[in-house]
Amino acid sequence: MSQWSQVQQLEIKFLEQVDQFYDDNFPMEIRHLLAQWIESQDWEAAANNEAMAMILLQNLIIQVDDQLDRVSQEKNLLLIHNLKRVRKLLQGKYHGNPMHIAVIISNCLREERRILAAASMPVQGPLEKSLQSSVVSERQRNVEHKVSAIKNSAQMTDQDVKYLEDLQEEFDFRYKTIQSLEQNDKNSTLIKQEMLALQSMLNSLDYKRKEVLNKIGRVIHEIDMLMSNMLTEELLDWKRRQQIACIGGPLHGGLDQLQNCFTLLAESLFQVRRQLEKLDELLTRLTYDGDPIPVQRPQLLEKVNFLLYNLFRNSFVVERQPCMPTHPQRPMVLKTLIQFTVKLRLLIKLPELNYQIRVKATIDNNRRFVLCGTHVKAMNMDESANGSLSVEFRHLQPKEMKTSAGSKGNEGPHMVTEELHSISFETQVCLYGLTINLETSSLPVVMISNVSQLPNAWASIIWYNLSTNDPQNLSFFNNPPAATLSQLLEVLSWQFSSYVGRGLNSEQLNMLAEKLMGQQVSYNDYQLSWAKFCKEHLPGKSFTFWVWLEAILDLIKKHILPLWIDGYVMGFVSKEKERILLKDKTPGTFLLRFSESNLGGITFTWVDQLENGDVTFHSVEPYNKGRLAALPFADILRDYKVIMADNVPENPLKYLYPDIPKDKAFGKHYSCQPNEVSKPSDGGGKGYVPSVFIPVSKILNDSTEPHSPSDLLPMSPSVYAVLREHLSPTAIETAVSCKLSPS
Repeated sequence: MSQWSQVQQLEIKFLEQVDQFYDDNFPMEIRHLLAQWIESQDWEAAANNEAMAMILLQNLIIQVDDQLDRVSQEKNLLLIHNLKRVRKLLQGKYHGNPMHIAVIISNCLREERRILAAASMPVQGPLEKSLQSSVVSERQRNVEHKVSAIKNSAQMTDQDVKYLEDLQEEFDFRYKTIQSLEQNDKNSTLIKQEMLALQSMLNSLDYKRKEVLNKIGRVIHEIDMLMSNMLTEELLDWKRRQQIACIGGPLHGGLDQLQNCFTLLAESLFQVRRQLEKLDELLTRLTYDGDPIPVQRPQLLEKVNFLLYNLFRNSFVVERQPCMPTHPQRPMVLKTLIQFTVKLRLLIKLPELNYQIRVKATIDNNRRFVLCGTHVKAMNMDESANGSLSVEFRHLQPKEMKTSAGSKGNEGPHMVTEELHSISFETQVCLYGLTINLETSSLPVVMISNVSQLPNAWASIIWYNLSTNDPQNLSFFNNPPAATLSQLLEVLSWQFSSYVGRGLNSEQLNMLAEKLMGQQVSYNDYQLSWAKFCKEHLPGKSFTFWVWLEAILDLIKKHILPLWIDGYVMGFVSKEKERILLKDKTPGTFLLRFSESNLGGITFTWVDQLENGDVTFHSVEPYNKGRLAALPFADILRDYKVIMADNVPENPLKYLYPDIPKDKAFGKHYSCQPNEVSKPSDGGGKGYVPSVFIPVSKILNDSTEPHSPSDLLPMSPSVYAVLREHLSPTAIETAVSCKLSPS
């Protein structure tokens, strides 16, 4: 079943979440019409590879054209209209930046997987629940409402300033008219009346000046309060959501909404600044005793400039954290001399700033690393599909500097994966007489020199972003805090949903909790140390919990991904639990679990019944990636044979737990249909007998312990038939019970 088909079967509350991230940037009708094709492409890799992204974009347009031809023949006018609109969108919006559509589709697919994983969980995890609280949603709506109200107030004040300007012009005209009269005329009764009227007009001017200044003051105060409270909280929440999304959590949205708020506030502040400049012009033409403008205007202008400085400083953010294109699901882990990408955005989107802001990227200030490649670029509105003012560095490389002794610091396999670094960015904004220096930094990154360090480096990234909101605590691992086990388990489930397409259910998470704690207790408030997670070996093992788990992720990704996505791999179940599950099942019922003693190993255990009615269990030696590279796991399950004491080979695997016929579960994943038994003369090229690999084990009925299988024996069904004709059962038994010598 395709991922999209699974999505369509979700409950309405989950479908509403899906609806939120499909918009005009990637219309849902395209996701629906091209579901299987979209899911078969590697959008994550294309998101960091421009050439690959361009090819996928062109292929996507071709797919849309094919659909357009089909619906044109069906004369579906509405769908024809929508597809033409989508085609125009794809060509016009993403042709100059194909990586953006790859990012959008990759994020949508990932978010679908996360929602599917969440739907399979009995309750929402604590982290996800905190990120989606109703309080946060209400604050978002309040911020947008207040920003809109402030913008309206600033525009209304514009009208008041214009009225004040008109009033002062009338006053100037009447005043100059009186001044132009002869001295004799000035003593007339009419002139005296005019002077009284002029005084009344001056009083009105004074009142209106005070009123305008008060209104400007209120607008400034409202902006100040909004920036100090709700807007700051919204920005911090977005940064926290970004942290969580980087380690596999829910897709972080809301940046476009923040950009709208920041931009409207900046426009309002610049509007207020122009109003204060207009008042200064009016002041030069007319002032009087008690005039409020010279007293209040300087203070208000100083406050406006202060707010603009703070608004611009907060608006400079890292939109997409540093990430190597080769490992798109492991952001913030950077390998020396390997390119990485990072994207920044200025949330104040003003046309005057397009191509006017040059951003410089640097790393740390300890002089251990330097950045090679293009590290100065101009922000612009042309590269982003949504027209945001942004800049993306695509060709940066970290390089470790040589020490004074002529050697490199920690270069090599022993580079410390708990050492945190920061990529910093600086620029300067010059606008309307203001000069504002801006700085921001990425979340802490871990430098590695060898890809073998990637798992432990990624563990550091997970632990940091799970445990702290501080975006720049580079000394975090000097004394890393403990993490709440319930939150850690939620993050571990995200690793599976984001990396291999299916998260973990409560039973699987319980098994991981027991493995971490060593006993079965409630883990809601249990605090787990960093050492327990990533540094201390598991009891009786030569590896840590994280190394064990990472090896399983790698095994799933490379060798059993379709089976895992279909939910047929129970995986995380202890030996004791698997026997409890199987003991009352039909003989031949089996389940698949990950090995606890072998890194990156998967095994299967089946239940059997002896002649006396006793139940027995058999587990095969775990298959690792080396063996699975030679034969697909689904084919192993199909072709697996055991030779019992009577020397009759048979496949003991009948039903996948709880009671799914094996071929029904795995049939679509078989690489080919098993070959029929044939004589040597019946097939094969150049006189050879066609062969297939068949996994064979030998089990003796009087054995109380399960035996490990022999290595995969290169025995075809036809060869086995020939052997039965020419060899005795004893000879065959001897052959299959002996391991082959390595070649």
